[in-house]
Amino acid sequence: MVATKHWTVDVYFDEDVDHTHAEARLQAAAAGDLHGKGSARRNPEDRSVPEIGDEVAAARALFDLARRLLKTAEHDVEQMTGQPAHLHT
Repeated sequence: MVATKHWTVDVYFDEDVDHTHAEARLQAAAAGDLHGKGSARRNPEDRSVPEIGDEVAAARALFDLARRLLKTAEHDVEQMTGQPAHLHT
């Protein structure tokens, strides 16, 4: 039987003039409570374009979340097989 699953990732931002922080939160029952964090800092010599800081911080948070999700899967494989697992990106 084919099953359709839906996972949701929400990205939350906290920013000031020169810094943007992002947190990506995964909502998936199977994955548990996973989140990733990322940040960006504007170079003082650059023009202020908040959207770029959002993009960089979000990308870093999503990358961190992906890394954590792979580690979770690696742990689950090890628990099931009793053997060391090394999952690659």
